[in-house]
Amino acid sequence: MEERFIDLEMRISHQEDMIDELNKTVYQQQNRIDQLEAAISVLAHRLTERANNNTIFTHEKPPHY
Repeated sequence: MEERFIDLEMRISHQEDMIDELNKTVYQQQNRIDQLEAAISVLAHRLTERANNNTIFTHEKPPHY
């Protein structure tokens, strides 16, 4: 009977370690997602500004032509 308790305690301990590692991974992924969303927001804002100023869609030849 005691061996079963020891086995269960070991399993629980292993599962707790796995859950902690998974939580760390999810936390890191969420931080990265937040960073990427912020970067996309900045880029979308810049693109909108340039489109409104009509500077990105001009049909002028590049200076090297």
